[in-house]
Amino acid sequence: MNSITIDDRYKDLKITTPSTRYGQAKRVGILGGGTAGATIAIRLAALGIETHLFEKKTSLIDGPPMCHLHAGGNLYREIPDEDCVALLEQCIDILRLYPHTMDVRPTVFAVPNRDEGQPEDLLPRLDILTEAYRKLIEQDPKNKVLGEPEDYYQLYSHEDLIALSKREQVLAPSTVDEWVIPAAKHLDLNKIKFPVIVVQEYGWNIFRLAASAQLALEGYDNARVFTDTQVKKVTAVDCENCTNADHHVTKWRIDYQQNSQSETESVEVDYLVNACGFRTGVIDDMVGVEVTRMVEFKSSYITHWDDAGGQIPEIIIYGSRGTPEGMAQLTPYPGGYFQIHGMSKFITLFNDGLVASNEISAQPKLPEKYVHYIEDGWDKAPLQARGQQAIEYVAEFVPTFNSARTVGNALFGGQQIPGKDDTLRVADVSLYSNIRYARAENVKASSTLIAADQIVDELTALGLVDKDTTANCSRYAHNWAYLTRHDSEDIHHLAQDIALQRNFPIAMAGVNRTIDSVIDDVSNDLAIA
Repeated sequence: MNSITIDDRYKDLKITTPSTRYGQAKRVGILGGGTAGATIAIRLAALGIETHLFEKKTSLIDGPPMCHLHAGGNLYREIPDEDCVALLEQCIDILRLYPHTMDVRPTVFAVPNRDEGQPEDLLPRLDILTEAYRKLIEQDPKNKVLGEPEDYYQLYSHEDLIALSKREQVLAPSTVDEWVIPAAKHLDLNKIKFPVIVVQEYGWNIFRLAASAQLALEGYDNARVFTDTQVKKVTAVDCENCTNADHHVTKWRIDYQQNSQSETESVEVDYLVNACGFRTGVIDDMVGVEVTRMVEFKSSYITHWDDAGGQIPEIIIYGSRGTPEGMAQLTPYPGGYFQIHGMSKFITLFNDGLVASNEISAQPKLPEKYVHYIEDGWDKAPLQARGQQAIEYVAEFVPTFNSARTVGNALFGGQQIPGKDDTLRVADVSLYSNIRYARAENVKASSTLIAADQIVDELTALGLVDKDTTANCSRYAHNWAYLTRHDSEDIHHLAQDIALQRNFPIAMAGVNRTIDSVIDDVSNDLAIA
């Protein structure tokens, strides 16, 4: 096993689960250590299941770019309100599993003059989301992780922003107004419509997410994590009527090879989870499952900007996806680093980057150059060119951003999209009970815990796990064991190691403001009540 290690003082902190104390645990194999695979592994390991997680890369959760929670789907005007409510619920759920991965700051949404839409078009949805958030807090006061419901969104007129632009920027903003000051100073107010919308949409840090998952799994004596490992083959072991379309499988054999070893090893599992992300079709083909899906190669770019003046919110300029005027996103990190999305085909999207499966294979075939980027890294020249285009794209609305420079790296990867709708944003898992197989289909990382719950329900129905246990109740109360053993500092130090290993600036492993302060506020409110 080849992975980043943590401080020796934690190596003996193992969690002994009920199944490993009192009986032989069932065994589940999870292929893919991205957000889905790692989250599912944590969920199952906490129930005492012997969990084997296989990841091709040298550390967990190293995939397509992420920038924020999508707490309500406010970016996606094309998806229905019920999907937005589902995204809000999922985001609160996943935030409570990974609290130390969040950068607590708002997001500013602006509709440009060139856009056909109006800011007011979004207000009915925002009211629906505010009420949904209020109800979630009524169900469990600890769900109040996005601030007060009445502060879920705020509106700023042209006059409001002019007034804020004249105020001095605050080094460490603590109110919404203070966060909006730098947006008011840097945005070209002549190019956007009013009101501007500010939503409690937090940043999500992939390096801290990878660290959190690793620390969580290292705590379970029944979790086996194999990084830097290739899965060579998946074969049904106990199979009835295999020539029949409705055949039954009760065991799978996983043949794998660690890159540090020359020999192939095998393990038999009672249930198989395919969490291979954009490569899920490879395993579907091995298992013999036919499915329609798409894969999209996407990239965001890392830049450094000295002239931000301090902490700023995320700034998003709406636009029509895939057009030359697609949405622009400026996502802040500590130390003056910024991640940029430009949802056009000369920045984040690619002319030949969206591909579909066919009758021959469930695995869509990306052009070889994108596979090369994913496996070996970007070629310097196109990376530099796209990064510069991204800077210029944002600078149309944030003119002072013209002084930013590229840093020679990007967050990129292949994103799976189940079915034929490339606007799909809410999906979780497909279950094949007769062959004891599940495929995680998470378009957004926030839905991974819901997928894990559905797999637990499936394992319960199959008699492989007892759902009515203290450990399972702990999940719904969000009593995650690793959070009692590790705090934000532990995660921060490991996240720094991961960022350096992946050749990103070490500052990007940090957050400007952690969720701890929000949790403390909720705890104080509960104590007073």
